[in-house]
Amino acid sequence: MQELINRAKELLADGTVARVLGWKAGDLPFNPEPAYFEKEEDFADFVYDGFCGANLSKYMIEASKLEGKTLVCLKPCDTYSFRQLMKEHRVDREKAYIIGVGCRGKLDVNKIRDMGIKGIESVQGAEIEEEGDTLTFQTIYGEKTCSYADAMLERCHVCKGKEHMIYDELIGESKETKDADRFAEVEKIEAMSPEERFAYFQKELSKCIRCNACRNVCPACSCRKCVFDSTKFDSAQKANVNSFEEKMFHIIRAFHVAGRCTDCGECSRVCPQGIPLHLFNRKFIKDIDELYGEYQAGADDEERGPLTSYSMDDAEPGIVAERG
Repeated sequence: MQELINRAKELLADGTVARVLGWKAGDLPFNPEPAYFEKEEDFADFVYDGFCGANLSKYMIEASKLEGKTLVCLKPCDTYSFRQLMKEHRVDREKAYIIGVGCRGKLDVNKIRDMGIKGIESVQGAEIEEEGDTLTFQTIYGEKTCSYADAMLERCHVCKGKEHMIYDELIGESKETKDADRFAEVEKIEAMSPEERFAYFQKELSKCIRCNACRNVCPACSCRKCVFDSTKFDSAQKANVNSFEEKMFHIIRAFHVAGRCTDCGECSRVCPQGIPLHLFNRKFIKDIDELYGEYQAGADDEERGPLTSYSMDDAEPGIVAERG
C-alpha cells in the first residue's frame, strides 16, 4: 500500500492529477469508504486492503466534470465497469489517471460475522501485501481466526480474471481467486418449478426496505434522474407499500442494466438486507450468452452489446430460441 500512496502523492505534487480517488479508513477496521484526497496530509487516512470492495468507477462520472485529472484506483473487476461507462459516454477517459491496483480477493464482513467472529477491534492478514491465507481478529471476546478464502465476497469466488482492462500504470500483484462456477446459483434457481422460483424471490425481495443502495452504487444505473424518484408516475408511491408486486423495482432495474451489467456484484455487497440481487443480473448474462453468444460487458469499449445490435439471425427468446 505504501507504494500506492507514494505514487499518488507524487502525481498530486507534480500536477499530473488534481485529486486522488481511493479509500479512507472508516470508524471500524472493516469499513473503509470511498474518498477524495487532495492534499498530502489527507493520506494519513488512506487505506487499501481486503475490505476495500467498493467499485470506484461510478464516482468517475461526477469526477469527469471536475477541473483537472482525477487519479482513480481500480481493481481488475472495476476496470470492466469503467470501460463500459466509457462506451456509454458517461466518463471522460482524458480526465482520469487510472492506477490498476492488485487484488487477492475482497472480504465480506457479513460472512465473517456468520462464522461467529463479532466485536472486531482489529484485523491482521487483510493487507494487500500479505502472503498468508489466514485472517486474525482481535475481538472483545478474544482472538479469532478464519481462512481468507472463506471470508471472501461471493463475486471473488467467480472472478472474471486478474487482468486490468484499462490502466495508465499498475501497482501491486493480483492473486487468482476463482474456485466456483459463475452460473451455478442461477442454474439451481432455473431447476426450480415456477411456483418454487416465485416463492424464492418473494421471500428474498420481501426483505427490501427500498433504501436504493443497490441503485445508487450500480455503475450501470447512471441516469441523472431515476423514474422511481419522479412524482409524475405511480412508481413514486411504490416505496411506501410492502406487497410483492412493488418489489418489481428490482426486476425492472435488472432489465434496465441487461447487456450492460459487468457483474461487479456491488448491488449485493451494499444491500443491508443481504438480498442476492446479483442473481437477477447474472441470469440475464447467462441468457444473453446462450442466445446471442458469449459476451462480457466492459471487456471491450468498441464492440456493440448484443442487445444494442441486431441481425436477421438473432434469436427471438419470446418465441423460440436455440440455446448454446
